Amino acid sequence: MLSSAQQLLLPPKLQATPPPNFVGENANHHYSIENSSITIRMTKKTTNFQILTLAQQRQFNITLGSSLTPTTNTSWFSPSRRFTFGFYEQTNGYAVGISIVASMLDTGNFVLYDSDHNVIWQSFDNPTNTLLPGQHISAGQELFSSASETDDSLGIFRLKMQDDGNLVQYPVNTPDSGQYAYYTTATYLVGNNVTLNLDDDGLLYLLNSTNSLRNLTRGGYSRERTIIYMMKIDADGIFRVYSHSLNQQNSSVIWSSTNDGCNPKGLCGLNGFCTNIDDQAKCLCLPGFDFVMPGNWSAGCERNFTAEICRLKENTSKYYAMRTVENTGWEESTYVVLAVTTKEDCEQACLQDCNCEAALFKDRECRKQRLPLRYGRRELGNFNLELVKVGINFLPNEVVPNQTMEETKGQKLRIDILIASITLAVFALLVLGISGFLIHRNNVWTYRNIQESRSVQLSEDIAPRAFSYAELEQATSGFKEVLGRGAFGTVFKGILGEDQKMIAVKRLDKELVEGETEFQTEIKIIGRTLHRNLVHLLGYCLDRSRRLLVYEYMTNGSLADVLFTPEKQPTWEERCGFAQDIARGLLYLHDECETQIIHCDIKPQNILMNDQFCAKISDFGMAKLLKKDQTRTYTGIRGTRGYVAPEWHRNLPVTMKADIYSFGVVLLELICRRKCVDLSLNENEAILEYWVYNCFDAGELDKLVRDEEVDKRQFERMVKISIWWIQDKPSLPPSMKKVLLMLEGTVEIPVPPSPTSFLSTI
Repeated sequence: MLSSAQQLLLPPKLQATPPPNFVGENANHHYSIENSSITIRMTKKTTNFQILTLAQQRQFNITLGSSLTPTTNTSWFSPSRRFTFGFYEQTNGYAVGISIVASMLDTGNFVLYDSDHNVIWQSFDNPTNTLLPGQHISAGQELFSSASETDDSLGIFRLKMQDDGNLVQYPVNTPDSGQYAYYTTATYLVGNNVTLNLDDDGLLYLLNSTNSLRNLTRGGYSRERTIIYMMKIDADGIFRVYSHSLNQQNSSVIWSSTNDGCNPKGLCGLNGFCTNIDDQAKCLCLPGFDFVMPGNWSAGCERNFTAEICRLKENTSKYYAMRTVENTGWEESTYVVLAVTTKEDCEQACLQDCNCEAALFKDRECRKQRLPLRYGRRELGNFNLELVKVGINFLPNEVVPNQTMEETKGQKLRIDILIASITLAVFALLVLGISGFLIHRNNVWTYRNIQESRSVQLSEDIAPRAFSYAELEQATSGFKEVLGRGAFGTVFKGILGEDQKMIAVKRLDKELVEGETEFQTEIKIIGRTLHRNLVHLLGYCLDRSRRLLVYEYMTNGSLADVLFTPEKQPTWEERCGFAQDIARGLLYLHDECETQIIHCDIKPQNILMNDQFCAKISDFGMAKLLKKDQTRTYTGIRGTRGYVAPEWHRNLPVTMKADIYSFGVVLLELICRRKCVDLSLNENEAILEYWVYNCFDAGELDKLVRDEEVDKRQFERMVKISIWWIQDKPSLPPSMKKVLLMLEGTVEIPVPPSPTSFLSTI
């Protein structure tokens, strides 16, 4: 079956979500959409509705009184039953259309005739996103992409056969103007009345009024009856010609308008930009932005901070910082152009203008811009620097001098709104408190029932779901596919049957003496932590001696998989983003949890990547909980060689700075794209920590990134930060809060001392 259906536009257009009652008529037919059931009926006694092919002698009559509904009689079949006309299910209801495995005639055309055999309507005249052989797009007609591969509602791209003979692709809701075009056949000189056609051997061509041809594909593919060709504008904005085998029920692409997945303008929505990774298009958000709908790139990105008001007569750098996106191109949205010398001058110009939200720096010009930014993509050889203003602090509660009467009235209105908001908030908190008490009581009762049926005593605040061993054995197909192995167990890939949700199941090794303790520790910690940079625990299983944990499935593996595989290595900007993701996760564990947590095993293998390449900390089996007001704890040596803090080797109490030390090593690996210990290298480079410091001390930092283009200022900051993190004395590294501010560029970094601990810890 093809990936999606060819939709129909019936006169007037039948929508997948119709109005409550609708009736349409013309001289000889009647159709209706009703509240209880969407129905198509043939009702006029004088009408004989026939379905004919354009050049095909076979026909199939629909008898008077026949009807279709979405739930019972859903389709009318063609004589060979290769095609049907009827309903197919959509996300929010049903749509009427023709699909391969279901279309009215063997050509895919659905034709209505009146009693005199005059054509009153046919589907081939009303294409939506697809062309079949024998079908064409006339001058002035358009095809529109689907919203997604599983949703045939209107998408964000269009393909237009223009009146001037040019076949052009644009984003939707844009003028037919060259600045918005991202594909064209450049046939504007071939005359008018040009049509786009698809032949039954896969030939896609343009034909003008004098029968002059312009082939887009070479054609000449198989003409076997078991092969069907179709052209479709896909949800990603690229139009392709497919070959579909009826015998094997599969489709393959034989031609596409482009091989560059980032070519369609607007693929990544507002404030997002497209980049090609391993020849696959991937959308990223501007710094300071997150996806509006993760997984739906076209929805774009929105700020992850609150924009401050624009009324202070001062430099706004105390509230904002500028972040850089390199080598990207965007739609022109400049409102002021300044002649400046350096990137830093451009940053300051934007920071001093509270109306400036972004700036483009190139060729000593600073182009101030307002959001949103559109049609962004990363391009090789594009030396633009897009500077984006991001928030770092909240505005202080201070009175602004020389207020006007209008400002005073505005403040009074805001105070009234604030009072009303507080009142509503108090009421909401009261309702939530009562609801929370009832929910908590119910959870406690449920958990006590679980305790009675299990031999293990757990904390009563566990929120994740309890699974049976049989459920997880079935979900993992008998623990068949291994995702990874650790010191305390093995992780398997699984699929939950009820909603086909991908999961990762960690099975603790039953022979481990500490298995019970580690299991309870991980449940207690992850069960009450929730942060975008921590892997989410979904559930657990307690079955006698068998202990299992169920996590969200991370589609892109670990940071080690990405960082240490040459063909997958991320860009400098992406590596900086990973560093901040991990730092935010550690900040949450150290400072923002009710119970402070030391992870004890920060390393690339324990940093997992989701489908948006957001880094998340995982594997809390070794974590240590700190009691209230406790700052350090004693524990046996833990962790992984090369990442272990020095105090563990000296029987000193372990503090949260042990995690900071490990993260400092990870940061060095992010900077240099290599492992912290690599004995295959020469003696001077084998230990990453010492090599980095020697390069820093000698002023030869370029050796660390070789020929990679990086933001030199940011690069030097990150090197200094990492050296501070891996200091010998536990008191030297800064707190995680200060580390994050350093990464964001808002805190000055003093020159670090020489590290001296690494060789003694491996």
